Amino acid sequence: MSRITVEDFGQLQDGRRAELYTIRNTKGTEVRICTYGGHVQSLRTRDCRGGIVDVVLGYADIGTYEKEDKYIGALIGRCGNRIARGHIRVAGKDYQLECNNGKNHLHGGTLTGFNKKLWQAEITHEGLKLSYTSPDGEGGYPGELKVTVWYALSNDNEFSIRYEAAADADTICNLTNHTYFNLAGYASGPVLDQKIQLFADAWTEADEESLPNGRIVPVEGTPMDLREPTPIGAHIDDDFDQLRWAGGYDHNWVIRDVPCDYEAMPGSFGYDPSCPIDYVDGGLKKMAYAESDVTGITLTAYTTQPGVQFYAGNYLDGQPLGKDGTAFGRRSGFCLEAQYFPNALEHPEFAQPLLKKGDIWRAQTVYVLGHKR
Repeated sequence: MSRITVEDFGQLQDGRRAELYTIRNTKGTEVRICTYGGHVQSLRTRDCRGGIVDVVLGYADIGTYEKEDKYIGALIGRCGNRIARGHIRVAGKDYQLECNNGKNHLHGGTLTGFNKKLWQAEITHEGLKLSYTSPDGEGGYPGELKVTVWYALSNDNEFSIRYEAAADADTICNLTNHTYFNLAGYASGPVLDQKIQLFADAWTEADEESLPNGRIVPVEGTPMDLREPTPIGAHIDDDFDQLRWAGGYDHNWVIRDVPCDYEAMPGSFGYDPSCPIDYVDGGLKKMAYAESDVTGITLTAYTTQPGVQFYAGNYLDGQPLGKDGTAFGRRSGFCLEAQYFPNALEHPEFAQPLLKKGDIWRAQTVYVLGHKR
């Protein structure tokens, strides 16, 4: 069974105090979660030689989390990714959201996004439970939204993030996590030599503002074909309009709609009582795989969501400084953001992030740490 402890993480500018929770299993793996923004602050595990490596980017103090704008490790909501012109139409009514990414809305807003909220924490038999109630109109979104997120770590090194939300009016809900992984260690520099594999045969083609244009395009014969383990840097700078416009990989891939075979999962996946797996709406699908030749650490990701935004840290610029004074420069981490497709409301053929009054929205992503064989 995993053990959860808590420590003070400092005072916010408004006088409230944040906490840092550590979930530790019997194999020496541990994850730290901050109650401010639900940030994954660290994820420490053993490399192939038995040493401990922290494989996620993060900050050492609460003040830096308050001012940072890269969403490092953040819990994202109400709606992850971009919404064109910040405009949504829900239940026949129009709503205007903040345009905080050029002409568009991104990740719930600058200060109204869930990464800038102090969450209530509780240690439960299902793991660390964070709760937040977003009032009607916050960030321009309709309806009061009550959100619960569970973080859990099993003794098979399965790190689970499970989401539930309910609203008192029809609204939008597309929660995700924005952890930046670097499997060679957070201070090791660019991830271009690390390999990535996406279990996706197509991606949603995007325009110059990173907004999908409605076309779902096969990856075959393009630099977007990551169906086999491929060094992140192998094609990231190819002369390909999708990559030029985004500065590299920062796109949504369409995850194969193939539920996992229980026997294909590592260990007793889903049955370890320290990491209860709730198979949401038909179960988890394999989303991605990554590995580092330097540490031998592997990451296999599963989700219940239809898409994954693979982002290679193109806009990291070294500021603010991270843990141990580390400058997180360009492409020093990669994200695997499970999600509904970006700007889905403009494309009714996409799965829709609509949450009806009285319904419960559920999703889950699981990251499994392992070693190369």
